[in-house]
Amino acid sequence: MNLTLFVWRQKDKDQKGKMVKYEVGDAEGVNEHMSFLEMLDVLNERLVNQGEEPVAFDHDCREGICGACSLMINGIAHGPESGTTTCQLHMRKFKNGDTIHIEPWRAKAFPVIRDLVVDRGAFDRIIQAGGFVSVNTGNAVDANALPIPKTAADLAMDAAQCIGCGACVASCKNASAMLFVSAKVSHLGLLPQGEPERDRRVLSMVAQMDEEGFGNCTNQYECEAVCPKEISVDFIAQMNRDYLAAVARERPTRAEMGAG
Repeated sequence: MNLTLFVWRQKDKDQKGKMVKYEVGDAEGVNEHMSFLEMLDVLNERLVNQGEEPVAFDHDCREGICGACSLMINGIAHGPESGTTTCQLHMRKFKNGDTIHIEPWRAKAFPVIRDLVVDRGAFDRIIQAGGFVSVNTGNAVDANALPIPKTAADLAMDAAQCIGCGACVASCKNASAMLFVSAKVSHLGLLPQGEPERDRRVLSMVAQMDEEGFGNCTNQYECEAVCPKEISVDFIAQMNRDYLAAVARERPTRAEMGAG
């Protein structure tokens, strides 16, 4: 396969970046059976051999589990194949002679560190704000010790599939993190273990999301369309209901106000 790549190169967060053109192809062994990241590995090997700086990009497990791979490929988060992370995207999804534009996530809350690498620490801080439970941990209990309706368990597992890659943010015109936050709120809130912190969790995580500078959701579903784990926007509606209920429970009643 012979390809033309336009790759975003940026030395660090304080420098201006630009798209740089590269050619890769048959001579270097690029073929349709490679993953997208393996193709970038080939490019980087050539750059290193030429004494040039390799393209910096995030990756870890390369099995679609960790969420580290985070590339805009021809304007689509994780590329043209739905329900797929960048590391699972194979070059057979492209044609010989194609031109491919590769950029980092674009969001105020995800500043570029270098080239295609962005700082997603905002997600970590949202998790720290409320992504935990206070139930005792220790020896494993029997599987049926806490009865959980199958529908609730299934929904919780659906939400828990979120790998925190940030594709939802990158695809949203408002850079909203609502799909990510709603998945993290829901997968704990749907289970009895997460009930004690349910109100505190949704209030704290939404407040942290706003503090990080993410935008608002306008219900156009770009996030669901590019999510590699196909998280449903229904979780956003569930989080909104939980948030309103938590706010209502926090407000003092008229009797309490009068007593004061």
